[in-house]
Amino acid sequence: MRHRVNGRKFGRESGHRNLMLKNLVKSLVEYGRINTTLAKAKEIRSLAERLITYGKKNTVHHRRLAFRILQNRTLVKKVFDELAPQFSDREGGYTRVLKTGFRKGDAAEMAIIEFRKRGNGNF
Repeated sequence: MRHRVNGRKFGRESGHRNLMLKNLVKSLVEYGRINTTLAKAKEIRSLAERLITYGKKNTVHHRRLAFRILQNRTLVKKVFDELAPQFSDREGGYTRVLKTGFRKGDAAEMAIIEFRKRGNGNF
């Protein structure tokens, strides 16, 4: 039974898995939307939501926590200065996962993960 078991393994060792998830989150912050498998999209959703929450708190401590995930000063600056203020009126649910069908090569279920947009079309 899988009671109280969290996280997915993706058939990778822990170091490889953690770096893969961090790289996916970096791409999401940089581009605003990425196309990946459904399982990976669901897994990085929590990391991305945590980053936006750090950005809303906007303290030195939370900048350092965000840097631990992103490892890139320009992306940390983007989270704190551009993305987080746009979600100031929202209490979670900053991202959404949209199913896009199946990949041709291996029939893996694909999805788009993106930050929710404001009314003006920008995220």
